[in-house]
Amino acid sequence: MNATECNTEQVEFQALKGRKVLVRFDGGEMSSDGGLLLLREVDKRSRLVERFCQCFTDHRNQLLIKHELSELMSQRIYALACGYEDLSDHDSLRNDCLLSMVVGKGEEEVIASKSTLNRLELTGADATEKSRYKKVVCDFEAVRRFFVEFFLNSQAHQLKQIILDLDATDFTLYGKQEGRFFHGYYGDYCYLPLYILCGEQLLAAELRPSNIDASAGTVEYLERIIPMLRARYPEVRIILRADSAFTRESIMAWCEANGVDFLFGLAKNERLIAEVSAELETMEQRYAVTQTACRCFKEFPYRTLESWSRARRVVAKVEYLDKGSNPRFVVTSLSRESAKTLRLYEKWYCKRGDMENRIKEQLSLFADRMSTHTMRANQIRLFLSSVAYLLVTHLRRRALKGTELERAQVNTIRLRLFKIGARITKSVRRVLISFASGYPWKELFQTAYWRIVQT
Repeated sequence: MNATECNTEQVEFQALKGRKVLVRFDGGEMSSDGGLLLLREVDKRSRLVERFCQCFTDHRNQLLIKHELSELMSQRIYALACGYEDLSDHDSLRNDCLLSMVVGKGEEEVIASKSTLNRLELTGADATEKSRYKKVVCDFEAVRRFFVEFFLNSQAHQLKQIILDLDATDFTLYGKQEGRFFHGYYGDYCYLPLYILCGEQLLAAELRPSNIDASAGTVEYLERIIPMLRARYPEVRIILRADSAFTRESIMAWCEANGVDFLFGLAKNERLIAEVSAELETMEQRYAVTQTACRCFKEFPYRTLESWSRARRVVAKVEYLDKGSNPRFVVTSLSRESAKTLRLYEKWYCKRGDMENRIKEQLSLFADRMSTHTMRANQIRLFLSSVAYLLVTHLRRRALKGTELERAQVNTIRLRLFKIGARITKSVRRVLISFASGYPWKELFQTAYWRIVQT
């Protein structure tokens, strides 16, 4: 077919078994994100976005605006959950009738463009009603309280014990962003955000420059979070769990002074190795006989030569593998009576590794999309991604328990439950959303729906 003969309304592909294959752009109003309906249902019942909006002050003249704050926030968060990472995506999403409906727009209204949405991120802390364009101010302290309050409000039962996992990760930077520094361990320019989680539930996501210690600011964050937890659960036992990057005197001393237990990794050194030298020799001899991995546990009091103010309980896993000796150490405030060595290490400390999966889920929601210039704007982006994470994990806890997606990560949930082709048919009395008859996860979708509406 010559270029001059192209039909802009129809495309013809290779024939299939003697029949023409024609494509026309006349299917009517359709969306590739039918699962937005599930997200909206979870959101409205948990009031997640509504509560998050209360952390912002909207100085715009409400009589003149086209897009309410709740609509802007829903649009941005729902889109992140469905896999749209950039603000520029929203110039195309403006034509998605289903997204428009779920964020609350009327029949003839379109959702916000990227130039309107970016005001959520780019508004300065000192903006007022007299500012020219950017007038939606984020209150960082309110957002930090919001994450803890949402965690507390989502608990169905009285809590007797809370284990908080702390970890730092790297967000690689490709521009000249504020707070950009080279980090020798990660080998690149990056930010070094701090995450605090309880299981899969997020309590803090703080953006930091990378020219600091991985544990920097931890005590300040704990001084904010721990009182909120104890105000709701006065008798709750709180345990902090982290790798050796957080084994700092300031953190351990604060925990001991405030009745908080800790379980931290401890970097090995010559003195620690010497403490378990006899056990290492025994494990090596046993390995020589069995040719299988051998290990035992030992505990002892330990104090550094200068940095620690007191001796603390250290538990060692003394292991010999085909690659040689592999001793590991943890330091804890937990007594032997409350946690014996094997249980302490295997059942408690090793479960800390699941936090890495939770951080990967943050990246599935584009938490590392740090392309704006200022740290303030990038922190707000991190907050938005974190709220999208709360929304999806709330759906997982409430609607997918006991199903094949009970432990599925965000990417899998997105592909199976959110990315659904849907045709929208409107009449005076109703809006009909039609999914494909062959949609393979129909029963799972229905199960999720009924669990959401019944909670």
